Amino acid sequence: MKVLGIMGSPRRGSNTEILLDKALEGAGQAGAEVEKVLASKLKISPCLEIYACFKDGKCTIKDDMQTLYDKLLEADHIVFASPIFFYGITSQAKAVVDRCQALWARKHVLGMGKEDKRERRGVFISVGATRGAKLFDGAVLTVKYFFDAIGVKYSGELLIRGVDDKAQINEHPEALKDAFRLGQELVRGK
Repeated sequence: MKVLGIMGSPRRGSNTEILLDKALEGAGQAGAEVEKVLASKLKISPCLEIYACFKDGKCTIKDDMQTLYDKLLEADHIVFASPIFFYGITSQAKAVVDRCQALWARKHVLGMGKEDKRERRGVFISVGATRGAKLFDGAVLTVKYFFDAIGVKYSGELLIRGVDDKAQINEHPEALKDAFRLGQELVRGK
């Protein structure tokens, strides 16, 4: 079983990355093979909306997204992690989401992948500095549609408010435990 972690924070050692690492540690301890991808380290051009992917399910833009497509399709489960920037996910994370138009086209336009009967699940981890009631609404909606586009069921989330300083999440041991447990439950199907 493979679990792919996608880290959308541009800041290394961020609260988001710490929580993602804990979730991947939990998934690994539950028996999964885990891999973490740093969106900020990939060269991903924006979607050009030329619909070339409607022909064969492949994006014509040749960049690091080509490798990520394979990882997204191979993964049994996904942990998507992004801090909140202006009530949404980061631009690095959004570039990944937008470029998955090709995977959406494979599934919804071309009917590809129907032979894949795996019950693929995904969880979302996010950290926001403010405490606004709707802080995560936009990001959660984006991630739910992203997961649907790539054939993954949205099955959980860990959303932390009021944390901003680098590595401040380490002052919240319950959040770290929750992230670890989220990774375990993802693998165990709970």
